[in-house]
Amino acid sequence: MNRFNRNYVGTHFGGSLFSMTDPFYMLILSKKLGKDYIVWDKEATIKFKKPGKGTLTAHFNITRKQLQDIKNKADNHYKVEPIFNILVKDGQGDIVAEITKTVYIRHKKNKQKPPPKPS
Repeated sequence: MNRFNRNYVGTHFGGSLFSMTDPFYMLILSKKLGKDYIVWDKEATIKFKKPGKGTLTAHFNITRKQLQDIKNKADNHYKVEPIFNILVKDGQGDIVAEITKTVYIRHKKNKQKPPPKPS
């Protein structure tokens, strides 16, 4: 924490907590899936649990099984939108914020949208 990411009351600015987690799932999936796939961040939410002070950390994990499931769905459907949950923790291991990220993924060969579902 420093003067660039500290808020008025002396804790981590909420936007800094969000930005520290923003690109990673999109970047990981882009790299792992390769150039044949379109990968975009689609949506994110953040729930603040307690004021963040000191050094904060977050971990980003995608298992081989998750990656294979995403790839299979993207190959066989128009798109897939996996949701990832990220915990931002302080130095004591307490949860400071919970962030949910939705990533849009589509194989470039899947150009046509599926027909609308009947209502």
